[in-house]
Amino acid sequence: MIEKLKSIYLKYKEFILYAICGVGTTLANLFTFIIFTKLFGEEHFMINNAFAWFVGVVVAFVTNKIYVFNSKSWELKVALKEFSEFVVARLLSFGFEEGGMLLFVGVLKLADFSFSILFFEVSGQLVIKILLSIVVVVLNYFFSKFIIFKKKKK
Repeated sequence: MIEKLKSIYLKYKEFILYAICGVGTTLANLFTFIIFTKLFGEEHFMINNAFAWFVGVVVAFVTNKIYVFNSKSWELKVALKEFSEFVVARLLSFGFEEGGMLLFVGVLKLADFSFSILFFEVSGQLVIKILLSIVVVVLNYFFSKFIIFKKKKK
């Protein structure tokens, strides 16, 4: 049984590590969004989301580079190339997320509800942000795996 689990882990190691780091990045993003929403109010959802995106990008770059895609070089030329490609890819997915927030929250007003889970108030904005984040995580995986941190052919 242990050998079977080890075999599965080795086969899907990159995806498993991406999922774990992605959860951490998503939590950093969501907590930042919640904090900025509390500080600046729900009417500034686009700005709050931008701050959350920035925090998520920094966390994601470091964790993806080191743990997921094993890009060990911190040589300035290599790191700057990877980081610039990473930011461009994340800007594309950020555009998708911001567009979704604008459409679903700003235009369609689908976030005009809230509910409580254990003593925590969950707003419609947060629900929409989480749903959009799921799509963004998938997009970002493909950008990172096939463009930014792709393995060099030997």
